[in-house]
Amino acid sequence: MILVDAAGVTMTRPDKPLFADLSLTINDGDRVGVVGINGCGKSTLLRVLGGLREPESGIVRRGRGVRIVMLNQHPSLPTGAVRDAVPGWEGAAILDRLGMGPMVDADIATLSGGQGKRVALAQALVSEAELLILDEPTNHLDLDAITWLEERLARLRTGLLMVTHDRHVLDRVCTKVLEIDRGSSYIHEGGYQGYLDGRARREDESVQAESVRANQARRELAWLRRGAPARTRKPKAHIDAARALVDGRPLAAARSSTLGFGSATARRGEGQGPSAGAQQGSFRQGVDERLAPRLGTKVIELEGVGHCFGPSGGLEGPAMPWLFRDLTLALDPGGRYGIVGANGSGKTTLLEILAARLAPSEGSVDIGPTVRIGIYDQFGRELDLTMRVREAVAQRSGAPGSPEDLKLMEAFWFDTDAQWAEIGTLSGGERRRLQLLLTLIERPNVLLLDEPTNDLDLDTLRALEDFLEDWPGTVVAVSHDRAFMDRTAEEVIAIENGRASLVKDGYGGWMAAREARTTPTAAIGNPVRSTPSPSLKTVAPITSPSARGTRDGARSASTLRQLTKDVDKDIARLTTAHTKAEVELAALSQRAATPGGGDHRALAAIGAQLTELSIKLAAAEERWLELAEESEVSRTANGPPQK
Repeated sequence: MILVDAAGVTMTRPDKPLFADLSLTINDGDRVGVVGINGCGKSTLLRVLGGLREPESGIVRRGRGVRIVMLNQHPSLPTGAVRDAVPGWEGAAILDRLGMGPMVDADIATLSGGQGKRVALAQALVSEAELLILDEPTNHLDLDAITWLEERLARLRTGLLMVTHDRHVLDRVCTKVLEIDRGSSYIHEGGYQGYLDGRARREDESVQAESVRANQARRELAWLRRGAPARTRKPKAHIDAARALVDGRPLAAARSSTLGFGSATARRGEGQGPSAGAQQGSFRQGVDERLAPRLGTKVIELEGVGHCFGPSGGLEGPAMPWLFRDLTLALDPGGRYGIVGANGSGKTTLLEILAARLAPSEGSVDIGPTVRIGIYDQFGRELDLTMRVREAVAQRSGAPGSPEDLKLMEAFWFDTDAQWAEIGTLSGGERRRLQLLLTLIERPNVLLLDEPTNDLDLDTLRALEDFLEDWPGTVVAVSHDRAFMDRTAEEVIAIENGRASLVKDGYGGWMAAREARTTPTAAIGNPVRSTPSPSLKTVAPITSPSARGTRDGARSASTLRQLTKDVDKDIARLTTAHTKAEVELAALSQRAATPGGGDHRALAAIGAQLTELSIKLAAAEERWLELAEESEVSRTANGPPQK
């Protein structure tokens, strides 16, 4: 079934075109990721396909009666409590998975931007939509919530259209990727890997095509230059075609340089060979001090640091549980640290303590005399939306219109036109890039990053990773982007169960240790993980006869009958448990509907268990069908039974 069909769609914005002649068809079961540099029109495309904007040209057709639900980058929510915005047992379970379980009774007006985005995401997920349109759904989610969301979206049987810059999500969820590049659009089969392969092939073909064009142009130029008498006999159409070929140029790059500034732009860039960076040696060792003042041996030292909010944390009211305690740590010059933990565990609080914006409830913080801190937080510094990019940079640098300012803006991909654009016309990702530029222009040598990957496009993410790899100062980053953390963090500060500790093996080491541990208890902000009843067996994984190959050989009819009986028992057991869970859920839901009644944590837990039972029951039924198919194949191969 066709859900949405777009043909020849074109959109522009005041200072530049976005995309032209874009065509896309989304069918049931399609999970399409949309990628492209910031400002290329990804969010605009989602609004056009979702029916919130009309295309400037082209046609968008939607299937009759198709219900489309969209999550915007900055969603609007109704007034009232969180539970009223996402009602029902499934809503309670999803909110808990997204780390909002403890806040179901909170007033929506009191939520932060990230919390509001999670509530809006829960609203979208609980809806009965044939097409789900999600704009940056993983922003503001912790690792557990992202992993759960991945699994849920990968199981969707309806349509999905999603803008995301999470490379793992693209690879795990998407069946195809739509790339918007310099006004054109390209479809790649598969996830992130398919997109990279397709893009590499296109760039190789472009290089080859340009080589062919250049050779033809040289021949045509020689032909045009063969003296005046010969030129008078040349057909005009041929002359025009030759001149067009000679004057032709390859498509300009979407961006002019690698992210960075000063001598950082001279290091390796996309498209250069691996030797380009090696020829310059270690950038962190031989640094141009215009990038960051040199650090001394002491950076920031924490001794027995802990924090809780409440009277001891500088706020009125009863003391809250400790976020973390007993953290002793000395940051190294040039060190690369990641801070990890569930939402609400205190990661941003620790950054605020490192930045000396917040005094810890206990312990001491000693900042070295040469330290200059720059902090790039989740929502960025306030920007005057009526100011132009050039004016904002000049205001921050104190040297209006200087050559250094111009080079800096160009290095951060603000070309001549973008420099004069009003900040209010920039996309969310472009504003985030501007905020990073304004942070670095102050020349810090300790950089504190709180969710730096939010809203940044894939090219900017890779460039930012390259830049941080060679930037001379110390970096401390909070991020739930697994690819970013795996590449950036050499050591990890893990905040878990009220304690903070340093993991020397980096992000990969922390992840491996975490996976090796038993299932954690459901702490505040962690998703509830239901424990199946001990009487329930785990259904064997589904393996088709063709996938098994010939290793086991053909199974006998008696073996198949026994396996089928076993699966019948599994189905009966799971059906009984499923019915029991439904009855329990109905009772809990009825109590929760009364004022002050019901345990919403228990409601979320039983909802999660019901979802798990549904998955196992579906797997058992599919296993039964597989065995029935194998029995039929066996009977066909061996002929009718002997009488």
